[in-house]
Amino acid sequence: MGPVTHEQANLMLRLYELRRDPRMREAREWFIADFSSPTMDELFKKYPPGSKENASYRMVVSYWDMCAGMVNRGLIDEEFFFENNGEVWVVWDKVKDLALSQRKAMGNPTILKHLLDLGQRFEAWREKTAPGFNANMRERFRQFAEARARASQKQ
Repeated sequence: MGPVTHEQANLMLRLYELRRDPRMREAREWFIADFSSPTMDELFKKYPPGSKENASYRMVVSYWDMCAGMVNRGLIDEEFFFENNGEVWVVWDKVKDLALSQRKAMGNPTILKHLLDLGQRFEAWREKTAPGFNANMRERFRQFAEARARASQKQ
């Protein structure tokens, strides 16, 4: 754990303020609860360009990729960031396969590079600090998705 400066703490607080924007909160809530797309083709079928869901996807993913870029460049201490931003792992876990599909389809190897790089390090850090937690979280999200699917079938 490195020393955290006041500047880094202030940057973290500013990033948190951005997360509090009402539209961003709505997008994050949708993304965590409902987003699922392992390929770019599926992304555009389920959430076509111009749809609210597509805008929400882009808003959430670009926000966390930007945050990851700040950490990757050393503007925020990595462990300090990990201790306070578990949501970035959830976003990374949901888009890591999709990002590879997007890179291939678009011919751009840098798509979501910051998020993918940080996500791998975050997962390793969390496995070291809380062994088994990543697997537990994946299982919980799988159970939540099943429950939502059952509830929507009843309606």
